[in-house]
Amino acid sequence: MAFARLFLVLFALLAALPGRAAPAPTPPLKPLTVYFFDVGQGDAALIVSPTGKTVLIDGGPPEADEALVPRLRQLLREPIDLVIMTHPHLDHLGGLVKIIQGVGAKRFMDPGFDHPSESYRKLLEVVGQKVGQVMTPTPNPSAPETLLTVGEGVTLTILWPRTPRDAFLDGTRSDVNANSIVAKLTYGKTAFLFTGDAEPETEAFLLTRPIDFTSTVLKVAHHGGKHSSTAPFLAAVKPQAAVISCGDDYGHPTPEALERLGKTGARIFRTDIQGEVLAVSNGTTVTLTAQKGRSAPVVVTGQTTGPVAKGPMPSGTSGSVGSTRDKVVPASGKLPASSSKGMRYVSLKGTKVFHSEDCRTLEQAKTKERTVYKDRASAEQERRPAKDCDP
Repeated sequence: MAFARLFLVLFALLAALPGRAAPAPTPPLKPLTVYFFDVGQGDAALIVSPTGKTVLIDGGPPEADEALVPRLRQLLREPIDLVIMTHPHLDHLGGLVKIIQGVGAKRFMDPGFDHPSESYRKLLEVVGQKVGQVMTPTPNPSAPETLLTVGEGVTLTILWPRTPRDAFLDGTRSDVNANSIVAKLTYGKTAFLFTGDAEPETEAFLLTRPIDFTSTVLKVAHHGGKHSSTAPFLAAVKPQAAVISCGDDYGHPTPEALERLGKTGARIFRTDIQGEVLAVSNGTTVTLTAQKGRSAPVVVTGQTTGPVAKGPMPSGTSGSVGSTRDKVVPASGKLPASSSKGMRYVSLKGTKVFHSEDCRTLEQAKTKERTVYKDRASAEQERRPAKDCDP
């Protein structure tokens, strides 16, 4: 009895002590949304932050603007906060003129090198007339570690190019592609990596930097071309899902790229088959839904640690969105000399593609009427690369 009374007294004393309130549950993060648009053979993706800030990365080819402009008007009530053109090729910039004219843009960014394309010149003219601020990825000396804050804990890190700290890559298959803007979007434990048309040389150089490339979703480089998405780069990215933006008549994605992507275990989405792809992040997982087909949404788990992974970085090495340009002109002078070391490019009469001059298709072609271009840049002004030789 005495023991029972002692137990009751102790229980009453413990019950009378002030209790420790259970920790309040952490409220779920508001969603971050990324739309990977179906623009055929080209790229266009819209980022919408939890606070409504918007970033458009590329604008697809010219023929995409008829559908893309109404789609953007459907999604947006205000001008786009930032338009990023990863590089001045027609399948990435072709729709931007009508997008800027029809939807509006507050800021514009390109990689900051010249390109002798009439479409690019026209775009710069429209940007100069319609956009308030023009930017390059040049690191800001006064705040070299600054990231572009998209809102509500979302950051956009420009990983490449980083001139003048690092020189533009030249001597590649395509210097224009090799110097595409590469950007990492981070939200909580999730991340998206946008690679433009980055070349193997781009990927190899980036891997020398102390950067965490781990990304939940990878926008596959160069529409799934056979040269990009190298095995070492994919091993560093560790994508849970991969989105390939491509058309249905250019041989993309290639079997080589699909094989390397398949080895990562990533769920692959293709706009040529599945149409627009919607990706929604809650900071922990990303849910991807394809426009076409009856497949259920795919949920993948984020695992990133942010833009930096290997300890302190030298000043200026994180992806700062840096200086603005006073005039709408290329910021870095001329594009390096053609990487082909004298290679010429040839298109056959009646075709819309060009080949390298040593392509077997040219040797086997019956027609002798053809157009010869002295460099790849000249060919790209009028034609697109042929899928057989991928010049």
